[in-house]
Amino acid sequence: MGFCLFNNVAVAARCLTSGTDVGRVLIVDWDVHHGNGTQHIFEEADDVFYFSCHQWPLYPGTGAAHERGRGPGEGTTLNCPLPPGTGDDGFLGALRDELLPAAEAFRPDFVLVSAGFDAHRSDPLANLEVSTEGYAEATRIVCDLADRLADGRLVSVLEGGYDLDALADSVVAHLNVLLGD
Repeated sequence: MGFCLFNNVAVAARCLTSGTDVGRVLIVDWDVHHGNGTQHIFEEADDVFYFSCHQWPLYPGTGAAHERGRGPGEGTTLNCPLPPGTGDDGFLGALRDELLPAAEAFRPDFVLVSAGFDAHRSDPLANLEVSTEGYAEATRIVCDLADRLADGRLVSVLEGGYDLDALADSVVAHLNVLLGD
């Protein structure tokens, strides 16, 4: 139902848990659209924790807060739907107040980021109003988390962004933090 043909983050997560010493993977998805495919793939898995902060309501209409996983995966899905106009404070608050305690409890061996930059305030497809600096701070939060919990093991995958200037600025800010700004 999304904009992609292959779910690269899901493939990477399953490869990590199947063929390496990685037992637990955390997926942090901050694309403005809920990652319904990623959630669905792992909703019954107990070795992959899926966290999504996304605009609500917005296509594809999934990602309600009560969706927490099923069966052995109960509790390994955490959705933080955010209303239009949330801005940096609400976006970063979801990472600090929701993601960090959940990650501490899950104790991942590896962190994957579905790094969509389409929540940017200049993006024409949504209205979360996140700034370029907001993305840089989100990257710091996730890098610190990976350093503390996963020996710094983190891979970021570009997901989306439809205002080319905002996308370029946000990706540069993201990469600068990943490289140790």
